[in-house]
Amino acid sequence: MNPDLTDRAAFRFFEPVSLRYSDQDSMGHVNNVAYAALIEAGRIGLFTEILKNEQDQSLNFVLAHVAIDYRKEMHFPGIVEVGGRMLRVGRSSITTGYGCFLNGVCHATATCVNVYFDPETRLSRPFPDWLRGVFERSI
Repeated sequence: MNPDLTDRAAFRFFEPVSLRYSDQDSMGHVNNVAYAALIEAGRIGLFTEILKNEQDQSLNFVLAHVAIDYRKEMHFPGIVEVGGRMLRVGRSSITTGYGCFLNGVCHATATCVNVYFDPETRLSRPFPDWLRGVFERSI
């Protein structure tokens, strides 16, 4: 069963991201494209955190799927805390989950699927055992 991504307590890792004035749209709230950028910052921060103690820290992943649920309008200014966590480890892909919190309130949740990628062949490949272990320990 997947954790409740609207619950701040479901996350151990948070990436703080400053909202920019330009993140607003003509309706005066943070635009949907800005949420995608928040999730991206959280995703890269999560991967960096998970791999920080590993000799090989390369991020040979491609983003295969993103699903964002917009739960509450968000307004500039502020620091968004993007909570990130591992949800599932597959043979060559991982599924991660995110929550965007402004002043402790969840404004959006997201799930992402990233595929491990061989930059030479341009194809997906299975995780090496050591990397699978790192990801499985972070669930």
